Amino acid sequence: MENRRVVITGMGVISPLGNDVTTYWNNLVAGRCGIDFIRSFPTDGLPVKVAGEVKDFRPEEYGMDKAFIRKQDLFTQYGVAAARRAMDDAGLVAEGEGSNIDPFRLGVYVGSGIGGFETQYREAGKMIEDPTGRWISPLFIPTVISNIAAGHIAIRHQAKGPCLDIVTACATSSHCLGEAFRALRHGYADAIIAGGCEHITIPIGLAAFANAKALSRSEDPQYASLPFNANRGGFVMGDGAAILILEELGHARARGARIYGEMVGYGNTCDAYHATAPRPDGTTQSECIRQALREAGYDPARDRLYINAHGTGTHLNDAAETQACKLALGADAYRARISSIKSMTGHLFGAAGAAEAIATVLALRDGIVPPTIHLDAPDPECDLDYTPNEAVRDELTLGISDSLGFGGHNACVAFRRY
Repeated sequence: MENRRVVITGMGVISPLGNDVTTYWNNLVAGRCGIDFIRSFPTDGLPVKVAGEVKDFRPEEYGMDKAFIRKQDLFTQYGVAAARRAMDDAGLVAEGEGSNIDPFRLGVYVGSGIGGFETQYREAGKMIEDPTGRWISPLFIPTVISNIAAGHIAIRHQAKGPCLDIVTACATSSHCLGEAFRALRHGYADAIIAGGCEHITIPIGLAAFANAKALSRSEDPQYASLPFNANRGGFVMGDGAAILILEELGHARARGARIYGEMVGYGNTCDAYHATAPRPDGTTQSECIRQALREAGYDPARDRLYINAHGTGTHLNDAAETQACKLALGADAYRARISSIKSMTGHLFGAAGAAEAIATVLALRDGIVPPTIHLDAPDPECDLDYTPNEAVRDELTLGISDSLGFGGHNACVAFRRY
């Protein structure tokens, strides 16, 4: 089967660090922290009071009318908004005036780790109050299901090609990118709107993740998300969406599209070990990295490698991920540039992989490694170069972004400077 080349021609983001790609990237490079005290609901009595919430989001600016906004969960609104920005950025139009792609060759691979969490929480409360269920919204199901964001994105852009919602917890949007990459390489589409969206900062989300001992209990928003730091105590929840337009190179060239970078590899493995903890020896995660690097044609003598780490700030994740990098790269792991932008964004869960892929593509484009901020007490178990506190310039040629999800789901996506 022919392996076609795949490039990135558009990007969109809704995040704790900004709702457009330029603002998001500039804040990452500057080392600004988007984590703050939760503003969207009272946190009195809750075990956690900080998160990476989206700020200044106005859905009407992205073409959503009042009826749509009223009926849709925020995760869908975030996804629709990021997709709108990415499609505008790419200049892709499937139908009508200015159309430049066959709608049956335009796909959507957009996932969410949980889906309409806030809707589920609200409607469940109604059912508890009145077990007859008469007050349950008739739109409950088509609002809560995790595939509905992909469906609405397809409707708005008349994307009539392959449409998938992959759900692999924290690895969701990395898998969406990887599977979209394969579909494009093998000729099943000419362009795919790919990424993820999530809204999990709600009271039950805080309580559930905190009781699972996964969340940082820090009361200082600036010192809460601490990847690879000896003082780390768990991840910080975050919300948002990130979308990349992946397009077959010939199709992109034919229409004169701007190209941000090239996607060149994808790895996909499972720990087959534990429901929430990563395999501690790093063997399955390292194989995922090796798969992506092998497909990307990684040459340690020629390439300057950047690794955008999953880097959640949990003790087990950061230690296992460090071990995985060492197993995959050997001594070259100590030459690689590595950073975790979750130190600034928090953990966007199903949207994290795509948000980190955007950062990886821009790091390659600009030759800048965004930092891991607040890395003031390096963990001896995590002894690689995590780009502490300040961005670093480097002539990067290859970048990978890896994601590790509950259930043992591992994904790694690879990009080259174009």
